Amino acid sequence: MTKLTIISGGLREPSSTRLLANRLDVAVRAELEAQGRTVESTFVELRPLGRAIMDAMLSGFPTPPLEQAFRTVDSADGVIAVTPAFNASFSGLFKSFFDVLPEGTLADMPVLIAATGGTERHSLVLEHAMRPMFSYLHAIVSPRGVYAATGDFGTDEAQAGAALRDRVRTAAADYARLVQGCGARTRQAPEAESFTPMEQLLRGSA
Repeated sequence: MTKLTIISGGLREPSSTRLLANRLDVAVRAELEAQGRTVESTFVELRPLGRAIMDAMLSGFPTPPLEQAFRTVDSADGVIAVTPAFNASFSGLFKSFFDVLPEGTLADMPVLIAATGGTERHSLVLEHAMRPMFSYLHAIVSPRGVYAATGDFGTDEAQAGAALRDRVRTAAADYARLVQGCGARTRQAPEAESFTPMEQLLRGSA
């Protein structure tokens, strides 16, 4: 069983970021299943966790829903991370999630990076912001990311939609080979018992 975790940092509903995440999930699962693998996908949507992420930054204590998101990422064999782009960088919510993610969670994790934005001008977010951050977190970043501008989600499948579909398919094929090549991952994140609820810590100190 290959477990994929898809982290979507979309800020609106509906979200083009989630739409791109869905397409990448489908394409990657198809590639891995073609290799004979059974694949299970789980989404971590950051928008509902916004307040919990901020609270964890201020207090150092993750809430149970945020702890569950951490465990979902830690248990994955691969991560697909998708963010909206602002001023050629990732969103604050997206970055904040990885700021509070326990150290070592992404070590040796195959990661496919992707982003959405209003125009093609923000496409460098992949190479100038996302790739360096995930490399710093010791992830193994897939060589080909996917950027989608608003025009890529047009209704004309023969033009913009087809171009995005081709980019997604190519990136998914590269990523599936990366996951296959990485093999079994040695997890370096803290054990589950290290995620101690705040209430338990307070009881212990009392």
